[in-house]
Amino acid sequence: QVQLVESGGGLVQPGGSLRLSCAASGFTFSMYAMSWYRQAPGKERELVAVIGSTGSNTNYADFVKGRFTISRDNAKNTVYLQMNSLKPEDTAMYYCNRYGSRVSWGQGTQVTVSS
Repeated sequence: QVQLVESGGGLVQPGGSLRLSCAASGFTFSMYAMSWYRQAPGKERELVAVIGSTGSNTNYADFVKGRFTISRDNAKNTVYLQMNSLKPEDTAMYYCNRYGSRVSWGQGTQVTVSS
């Protein structure tokens, strides 16, 4: 069955970095654009970044442009989110999913930015 498993979250100080990973299975990963979303407590889930199926096209929400980088390894069925210059407002649960044809959400990975 389709499965998305996020990892790499943690507690980091403001200005720090984290790299999230999302391992996908149960579908032909290389055929789909992928995306990262996040949801902070009491807020709606929001789109953070998108990457095309080949990795050649990327798009970012304004609030992460210049700080986050999405990438993928189709040989490993994995999508990544490199997060630099983290801010307290980046604190959220982070999820990956297919872009445009979403499947069941994974468990997410918690990112907490705090001093």
